[in-house]
Amino acid sequence: MDNNQLKSLATQVRRDIVRMVHAVQSGHPGGSLGCTDFLTVLYFKTMKYSTQFSMDGKNEDLFFLSNGHISPLFYSVLARAGFFEIKELATFRKINSRLQGHPTTHEHLPGVRVASGSLGQGLSVAIGAAISKKLNNDNGLVFSLHGDGELQEGQIWEAAMFAPHNKVDNLIATIDFNGQQIDGSTDKVLSLNNLKAKFEAFNWMVLEMNGNDIAEIVNTLDVAKNNTGKGKPICILMKTTMGKGVDFMETGHEWHGIAPNDEQLAKALAQLPETVGDY
Repeated sequence: MDNNQLKSLATQVRRDIVRMVHAVQSGHPGGSLGCTDFLTVLYFKTMKYSTQFSMDGKNEDLFFLSNGHISPLFYSVLARAGFFEIKELATFRKINSRLQGHPTTHEHLPGVRVASGSLGQGLSVAIGAAISKKLNNDNGLVFSLHGDGELQEGQIWEAAMFAPHNKVDNLIATIDFNGQQIDGSTDKVLSLNNLKAKFEAFNWMVLEMNGNDIAEIVNTLDVAKNNTGKGKPICILMKTTMGKGVDFMETGHEWHGIAPNDEQLAKALAQLPETVGDY
């Protein structure tokens, strides 16, 4: 896809997100909307994969969603990439649905390789997958996505030490640096301070980008891919706006985990015109 096609698809994915969360009055629209541009580029431009899903993903690029509460985004992208039928998005968070609040593996949903109910674990899993690829002479890359509030978990920093020490240089970990979490701003809850300096001190290569600019995402991911295999894992600090694309959701942390009512849904959809077809 070219950048205009990616922008168009991202608008549709945002439309999916607000409709899914509204339908069951449950879910996490804020971070989902903020990360939409990134995940759209990742799946429709950057990664190499097959929709004939297998858990081992041999000779494919792999993605692990660590901040799994942004599952509406993940499900929409997987469906529109062809992993399962788009109409299944209508079952989000319903009884016996495969599309639960956090992605799970026991539901056997194509595209999902790890359950993510507990924050802080995804980087460790991604490192394990990356090492496995190295041991199997598999040239596929491993991508992961993390919330900035999630970096308050200690396991993240154990993994952050482990990866450079073991030269896990086929890993690209992206952090959604929106400065917001469920209880408020990250600065107020537990300040992350200078994340770039921290990851560089652990011997990661660190890139920065605007996660709501399609062209910049495409270019930065290209730079990241071109720097794999050089002895260091890569961290991308991705500045985003929580609730991006829906103006009244862009105001702060409040939309981290609440659903729009009927009137708010109508306002949101008016800002997100249907581009490639609703489910």
